[in-house]
Amino acid sequence: MRIMGLDFGSKTVGVAISDPLLITAQGIEIIRRKEENKLRKTLARIEELIEEYEVGEIVLGLPKNMDDSEGERARLSLEFKDKLERRTGLQVHMWDERLTTVEADNIMMEAKIRRENRKEYVDMIAAQLILEGYLEYGRENGKN
Repeated sequence: MRIMGLDFGSKTVGVAISDPLLITAQGIEIIRRKEENKLRKTLARIEELIEEYEVGEIVLGLPKNMDDSEGERARLSLEFKDKLERRTGLQVHMWDERLTTVEADNIMMEAKIRRENRKEYVDMIAAQLILEGYLEYGRENGKN
């Protein structure tokens, strides 16, 4: 069994997958859509990846504000969580994703990826960071 990490954005979903031993996370794809509310193809692609990678659970980034409050993006992420659970039948865990995009951007700067190319990777790297945080928490608390 593997765990899938998702970074849900207004027009993209970054996707990461754990290894079968739940030790590492690897960014695998960015699912793009033309309109924010059009989720049918996005959900279908996630289902394909769940089957392909034998995913048993999902961790979804929760974009909280720096003061720990939840705004509009958090509300939309929680709605997406409900859709994922209904559609896939898998448990979806929410994970505080504050600063993952900043961290992803820093990683790309260190890797010397040009600023204009960073948008191509940021959501996938953010999904990987969300999943890595969740996996580390699970190891530290005896859940993995």
